[in-house]
Amino acid sequence: MFLRRALLLAVVLAFIGVSSYGQEKTDKAALEWKFEKDKTFYQTMTTKTNQVMKVMNAEVKQDQKQTFYFSWTVNKVDGDKVELKQKIIGVVMDIDIAGTKISYDSTKGAEPQNPLAEFFKALIDAEFTYTYNKKEGKIEKIDGRDAFVKKLTDANPQMKPLLEKILSEKALMDMAEPTFAALPGGEKTPNQSWNKKTTLDMGPIGTYNNDYTYTFTGLDEKDKKLAKIKVENKLTYKPGDSNQGGLPFKITSANLTASEAAGTILYDTEKGRISKSNMTLKLTGDLSIDISGQNTKVNLTQSQDTEVSTSDENPVKK
Repeated sequence: MFLRRALLLAVVLAFIGVSSYGQEKTDKAALEWKFEKDKTFYQTMTTKTNQVMKVMNAEVKQDQKQTFYFSWTVNKVDGDKVELKQKIIGVVMDIDIAGTKISYDSTKGAEPQNPLAEFFKALIDAEFTYTYNKKEGKIEKIDGRDAFVKKLTDANPQMKPLLEKILSEKALMDMAEPTFAALPGGEKTPNQSWNKKTTLDMGPIGTYNNDYTYTFTGLDEKDKKLAKIKVENKLTYKPGDSNQGGLPFKITSANLTASEAAGTILYDTEKGRISKSNMTLKLTGDLSIDISGQNTKVNLTQSQDTEVSTSDENPVKK
């Protein structure tokens, strides 16, 4: 009798264990944006870039940290089409090029005296209106580009030819799209993956092709309302068309290798938006640059870390 009860108990416990394990492995999450008309949320995006360039046995180091503060307001929701207004509400820049430092912080009010202050100042209060297609997972339209470019070129007329090229409507849409395209829509189970390819054409600077793979890895152990998504990216770079102009030099060829292009996204299942994300990218390789007809080889090593956080409260204190 005792043996029979022990065996029965073992079977029950085994069943419970297997069932619990299976339930844990099949935790599902609906990974999609939830847009509420007239609702405003805020994003803080900080990017740190460390770059070393070796030119003719000389080494040039550049460290840059930039933080952008955005507000997003849902103007309209019409089926799968969502109209959102984005506004730049703050900019902080710290740049160190070979020991020469340039800083700007719009949140402090006082304007620093440096050559780029007027240009950075022109970024503040810039507004864009995007039309996002939830079903297709892409930005279909942007308004506000012409006013934005005019404001920047008024602050620095010498940069007009370049800004006209790199800040095209398509480029601005491509820059904004990853904010929303990371969420596929619909329910996913752990270890399910999906892909997204994007192309960012920066005119004479070059074209960046991104092949993202997103994988839902399950719910966060400490906070079950957060779904974790692993991000991997295969990036390839192609030099721009030298005939487009706008730069004092031409990138004639490039052999760059991207590594450690990966990151993590935390999706808030209750609020229906990305709570936090981080992305790391390392680039190494050689560039051939034509300066006034003279070809120069440049060895490049660059690391870049980007973090984005979302909140209901304005992160810029007035």
